Amino acid sequence: MSTQTHSFQAEVAQLLHLVTHSLYSNKEIFLRELVSNASDACDKLRYEALNNNGLFEDAPNLEIRVSFDKDARTLTIADNGIGMSRQEAIDHLGTIAKSGTRDFMSRLDAEQKSNAKDQGALIGQFGVGFYSGYIVADRITVESRRAGLSANEGVRWISGGTGEFTVEDIELSARGTRVILHLREDADEYLNTWKIKSIISKYSDHISLPILMRKEEWKEGENDQPGEMLLTDEWETVNKANALWSRAKKDVTQEEYDGFYKAISHDFEAPLAHSHNRVEGSTEYTQLLYLPAKAPFDLWNRDKRAGMKLYVKRVFIMDDAEALMPVYLRFVKGVVDSADLPLNVSRELLQESRDVKAIREGNTRRVLAMLEDLARHDKPAEDASEEDQKDTGKYSRFYAEFGAVLKEGLGEDFANREKIAKLLRFASTTSDAVTVSLADYKARMKESQEAIYYITADTLAAAKNSPQLEVFRKKGIEVLLMTDRVDEWALSFLNEFDGTPMQSVAKGAVDLGKLQDEAEKKATEEAAEAFKPVLAKLKEALKEKTEDVRVTSRLVDSPACLVVQDQGMSLQLARMLKQAGQAVPESKPILEVNPEHALVKKLAADANPNFHDLAHIVFDQALLAEGGMPEDPAAYVKRVNALLV
Repeated sequence: MSTQTHSFQAEVAQLLHLVTHSLYSNKEIFLRELVSNASDACDKLRYEALNNNGLFEDAPNLEIRVSFDKDARTLTIADNGIGMSRQEAIDHLGTIAKSGTRDFMSRLDAEQKSNAKDQGALIGQFGVGFYSGYIVADRITVESRRAGLSANEGVRWISGGTGEFTVEDIELSARGTRVILHLREDADEYLNTWKIKSIISKYSDHISLPILMRKEEWKEGENDQPGEMLLTDEWETVNKANALWSRAKKDVTQEEYDGFYKAISHDFEAPLAHSHNRVEGSTEYTQLLYLPAKAPFDLWNRDKRAGMKLYVKRVFIMDDAEALMPVYLRFVKGVVDSADLPLNVSRELLQESRDVKAIREGNTRRVLAMLEDLARHDKPAEDASEEDQKDTGKYSRFYAEFGAVLKEGLGEDFANREKIAKLLRFASTTSDAVTVSLADYKARMKESQEAIYYITADTLAAAKNSPQLEVFRKKGIEVLLMTDRVDEWALSFLNEFDGTPMQSVAKGAVDLGKLQDEAEKKATEEAAEAFKPVLAKLKEALKEKTEDVRVTSRLVDSPACLVVQDQGMSLQLARMLKQAGQAVPESKPILEVNPEHALVKKLAADANPNFHDLAHIVFDQALLAEGGMPEDPAAYVKRVNALLV
């Protein structure tokens, strides 16, 4: 039996420092990597044994065992997989970034390689996962014997990660590999059964092999000494060893789907809907997606990552995989499991690629299809068919929680803008409930109506009572009432729906087209002509506040209202941007006056000594009715009081 010292075949001091201090974002990742390596080793044995069943020796059941020794301060991950010969230990453990899995895959024949892919096996890609053990260990011992070799052909590999390692021949009766981590002083937490179980549950719960740990039992203390938990000689499986998403849909109950959702989302309430699919084609993956019933408190934090968990071949890679779901669908929870994704060297970050893009697009289509299905079945209970009954009200519940976030997709997802537009719901002048779709509105449009009319406001009350709606209410024209803060921005990306233009009633001159008869148009033109002198005086009095003053036909009961140019920024959006500390381009609104209103007629009276004050009152009242605030509230109050007195 001989012992030799070798040098690593790399600039190891710098490289191991990089691995242990920079490559992984949290310490506990090491256990995931070592368990994954053990799983790989068992899978390799399984495939090589297809041509040589004797490799199983007298232990056909493959398994992984995790144990610790508090006195020795060691944590051991053992498997009864393929194992390593002396030369393989030197080659694979002594050459950083030499991937044994990649080398093994290159040697598999075509049939075995296909089978390996189908089974979702062979996780390792980069050959650095083993060295993550140095995150918590100052020394690592590996004992291994390759399947098929004799008991005296085992090997022990030891290194402190400083640039050298030792290799010696040992006798091992059982095939497989034991990785023994000699833990650092600050790694005591990994000498705890509960801690290790929780890490395995988080990262490796769905590895197809059983992961075993020793059972614990409580021993009562003697002579007033406290009791303690002691490890027994009995082993128990601590992972489920069965990925729910990898099972056929017909084999999974609704209770199991709901339970899995609650486990991954930490939500107490069952989801509204789920979609479980195996996607095949140029990019193959499994998706299990959920629509939550309740919005989280941080829904509006766009920096919050999506709720997608990424697995590669049933091994957990990362939480919150934002690359797999667009930002406007950040409320979706679920799992994606793929065998083909390009991961970076630490397995924690996705690289943007054709496969990643295909998965993100596939997930987006599937979520929108779920929403379309819920919307299609969302009918009043009395109108719902037996098939619809189970989903009645679900889309309304979803939209109340997440509708405002869904609207972000109008500006972020050009490819699916039409689908998103069909899913939007609004209140309107005919319904306070947020249930009116753009398709519903269009179906109710008057015969000669040429646009879908809408108004944005801070509240439903402000929208319903806006002066801009007066002529539409008089003529029985429905107007959509939009009160979400995102509406103004989102609607700037939706110029038309199904061929019909979208028109804000607070932008541009009102033009009802054929809905306004010639007599009304002529009366408006005549009033504008007769009112020219007054308009000129108003423009002069309000030149610091308004871009223009004009006669309007949109008002019935109010003296005046404020509008902006067709392509201008609405007053509501300007206010919101200012509140958020954003720079807002300097612009002035247009004041439209109703020549039939008594207050406006008073303005037109000859030699009105209060013209200047009254003009400012009319403007400030229009601003208040629109939801704004006078620039100088005290001056407004003073003018009103003076006129009242």
